[in-house]
Amino acid sequence: MSKIPHNTALLGDEALALGALHAGLSAAYGYPGTPSTEIMEYLQRSAGAFSCTARWCANEKTAMEAALGVSFAGRRALVTMKHVGLNVASDPFINGALLGIKGGLVAAVADDPGMHSSQGEQDSRFYAAFALVPCLEPRSQQEAYDMVREAFDLSERHAVPVLLRLATRLSHARASISTRPAREQNRCEKTSEETKWMLLPAYARKNYAALLEKQRDFLAWSADHAVNKLELDGRDKSFAVITAGLGGNYYEENLGDLTAARGAAPARLHIGAYPLPEAGIRSLCAGAKEVLVIEEGQPFIEEKLRGILPQAVAVRGRLGADARLPRTGELDPDNVREALGLSPRPSLAAAVQGGPYFDTLPGRPPQLCQGCPHADSYEVIKRAAAELDSSPGRPTVSVNADIGCYSLGAAPPYSAVESIVCMGAGVGMARGAADAGIAYAIGVIGDSTFVHSGITGLIDAVQAGTPMTLCILDNSIVAMTGCQPTAVSSSQLKALILGCGLDPAHYLELEAKKQKLEENAAKLKTEAEYRGPSVVVFKRECLEAARKRLKAGK
Repeated sequence: MSKIPHNTALLGDEALALGALHAGLSAAYGYPGTPSTEIMEYLQRSAGAFSCTARWCANEKTAMEAALGVSFAGRRALVTMKHVGLNVASDPFINGALLGIKGGLVAAVADDPGMHSSQGEQDSRFYAAFALVPCLEPRSQQEAYDMVREAFDLSERHAVPVLLRLATRLSHARASISTRPAREQNRCEKTSEETKWMLLPAYARKNYAALLEKQRDFLAWSADHAVNKLELDGRDKSFAVITAGLGGNYYEENLGDLTAARGAAPARLHIGAYPLPEAGIRSLCAGAKEVLVIEEGQPFIEEKLRGILPQAVAVRGRLGADARLPRTGELDPDNVREALGLSPRPSLAAAVQGGPYFDTLPGRPPQLCQGCPHADSYEVIKRAAAELDSSPGRPTVSVNADIGCYSLGAAPPYSAVESIVCMGAGVGMARGAADAGIAYAIGVIGDSTFVHSGITGLIDAVQAGTPMTLCILDNSIVAMTGCQPTAVSSSQLKALILGCGLDPAHYLELEAKKQKLEENAAKLKTEAEYRGPSVVVFKRECLEAARKRLKAGK
């Protein structure tokens, strides 16, 4: 049993983690990524009391594969990541639906509508539909706790992975929850049907046919699920509302005013379990002239409605010229209120004491910490690039960066990089830029991101003899997500890089300090002029990591 009292306020991430532990979790794996990071951090703090393994991995793909191994051995596994991390894990996740999942396997994925700390708004429900597996979408911390146990049971009953989708506001908001008795972990026991774990074509075809047969069961499950609540009695059936996830909360905040304005509440269906309950949708909209879809994220439900409902029913949401909700960004009570046709609530403009209104204050975008080693590294890169760029009219130099703290080098006062795409792209894009004819192609990546997705790009460059320079900004930690440990320590990084086949003569370590700007810039320029692959590692510990280490007495 957990020692945490029922009235303890937990983040949505933490409630999910506790629910997994109480569901008999044996192992959890993940890669840090806001807004999902706190799931693993909670598991790591609590794992000892539950005899559970909880580990960060090199990337989301290796985490998903480790979880498959736990399931193969008959025990329950959880994988944690943010939405774009599911792109990295998609190969084993989608293939996992064709396997003989034995121990329950749940992928807890936190989406980031509004892109608070992400490069895209993608909606993980599309991945669940693509993989043909069930998805659960909690709208509260209590549902996050409860749904994990259900997800494990569902996974074991149907032998498929189950996706549990969170969103930023739920992941990072606190509420009290009621817990249930913890149950025992499964025994370590392999399946007797090993061929279900071998995706050779002959077996995969049979497994895919079996997965298609399961779709009827998944539809029956979602149709009867209590969270997919259909409200028809005493409602205005000419106007139907479909809500999902946090959209249900924002709708209910406005329901009193909506009922008063219209004389009756609209007919409504809330969806939190997928695949879509098609029978419930048809019942909801049988007499409707218009249906409004309020869902957090992309128009997943809205798009599918057009294949379920007759054309006479007008579907309104985020799509089309007559969209009621913004196509991008988070939902909130105010934009949902407008979509429902209600007038804005009275509000006051808040003023800063003795100063201007908030909306006239300058923006405060994310920036590198004062004294961050990356600032000195970027100054070196800028100086070297300026000296190399002797022909301003031609693309002589490119600086292609990656995802992480160092991506903030794109903003003033640094303005040092020209591209930021995805984990590992700084390496691959520098190689491509060199192949396209840019004389001095420089890639920039962090130590953790290099291990996550940069190694293979470096191997490509080494094997091709590409004239490019990869700058690895080694601050010894996964800094942007809260100082989690890297999969490979700084002391092991050199051996890893040289193991990719790099010529040791063109591996260089520099200390990222202001006192060495000129010296480091000259050395970087020399490596960039080499007509083959080179790696320059800028080394200095993250200040926040150093403070935490010293505070812990390490």
